[in-house]
Amino acid sequence: MTTTHLGAFPAGFLFGGATAANQIEGAAEEGGKGLSTSDFARFVPPAADGSIADFTFDATSEQVEEALAGRAPEGTMYPKRHGIDFYHRYREDIALFAEMGFGLFRMSISWARIFPTGFETEPNEEGLAFYDAVFDELLAHGIQPLVTLSHYEMPIEISRRLDGWLSRETIALFERFARTVFERYASKVKLWITFNEMNMNLTSIYTGAGVFPDRVQGRELQAAYQATHHQFVAAARVVALGHELMPDAQIGCMICRLETYAATSKPADVLRATHEDNLNLFYPDVQVRGEYPTYMTRYLREKGIEIAMAPEDAEILRAGTADFISISYYMTYLAEDRPDADALSGSLVSKLKNPYLELSAWGWPVDPVGLRIALLKLWGRYGKPLYVVENGLGARDRVEENGRIHDDYRIDYLRAHLLQVREAIEDGVDVRGYTWWGPIDLVSCSTSQMTKRYGFIHVDQDDYGNGTLARTKKDSFDWYAHVIASRGTSLIDVD
Repeated sequence: MTTTHLGAFPAGFLFGGATAANQIEGAAEEGGKGLSTSDFARFVPPAADGSIADFTFDATSEQVEEALAGRAPEGTMYPKRHGIDFYHRYREDIALFAEMGFGLFRMSISWARIFPTGFETEPNEEGLAFYDAVFDELLAHGIQPLVTLSHYEMPIEISRRLDGWLSRETIALFERFARTVFERYASKVKLWITFNEMNMNLTSIYTGAGVFPDRVQGRELQAAYQATHHQFVAAARVVALGHELMPDAQIGCMICRLETYAATSKPADVLRATHEDNLNLFYPDVQVRGEYPTYMTRYLREKGIEIAMAPEDAEILRAGTADFISISYYMTYLAEDRPDADALSGSLVSKLKNPYLELSAWGWPVDPVGLRIALLKLWGRYGKPLYVVENGLGARDRVEENGRIHDDYRIDYLRAHLLQVREAIEDGVDVRGYTWWGPIDLVSCSTSQMTKRYGFIHVDQDDYGNGTLARTKKDSFDWYAHVIASRGTSLIDVD
């Protein structure tokens, strides 16, 4: 039992959940939608020894061409094409979110559902109407949508024809997409995020930037930062456009926060941790401050990376800075001064393990205090409002004979992290919302599996797409509902 003097979360703080279109919608070729990069993410089954691969995102140009020609190897599966059928079941799912008391639902719009190839001059009305219906349903239940424009998917034709974000031409295509949805949904959506986890480009340039890795072999780092620059410019242009079209809207940036500790108090390890931290904070530095930081200028120079920039880019970045910062937070990292340190840099699952932290079933360190540290650091550095838009625990759930799912481990994880968010608010940090990643079981980003479950709501579907898709409440469903209803006071166990 823990005794604490923390009270309720502030009035106006928004609790909710977060998803991505490519992991829940399905209906990959319905309603006029075109295929996106995520529709070519293959299912990676567990190995024979039961071990599970993680962070296997990439698709090569050859694999995509084989799939489009119907020549993919026998047994190849693309689970994101069917998702969990949110496309047809969104009313049922939103009703369950409302039953939990959600005030905020983070979701994304599939670019390929609005512009099937990305090159059309007129949008797909059927796709626009679908999101109208989703937003109307959310608002009818008192749930505010927080919408990500680009969440690990773009029309596959942009990758095939332009090499995705490696091409400057993609900026104009994205701006047309953004203008279309801003104008359509201005009265319904007041919170927007430009790009999900832009720092993913260092881990999977295909996932983050729609660039085929086989086309940039041998120059991966150069390509990652060039694609990122084009995304920076696109984000800034879209922020400026959004402010013009929707004066009452807020448009933010988002990173996967890689909070890094020095492995020891050795000064060289501390310096290495500072370097790793800077490589992560580079993304909000540009999007919030509107210019490249000097430490990054040196880093790029020493790596032999030259970013092609247009003369107007500096002014575009200054004119389109983000209104808020949003983060995904799952774990913390260790850094030490060692010969292979650069190879570890930017990795989403570190090979260095913190002996003071427990690991999840997928080998992710569980560190609730690290979330408070991250929020304090971001607030001190930028002074911008913050949203935790992804935080969650992937786990293997067991369905009991009576159909119940007892997921105390998920409740424990959520309680510990929410308490640290509340502590950060008490520290004076302006945290405005928290959306748990995967309030409903969804297709995993990395391996396209269902085994790795995050939700408060169980979906009856296995890794191979078998099941009824029935939705069932887990124990965590009622627990989170109680937290929201009490504005967090139920988190506190008093002696």
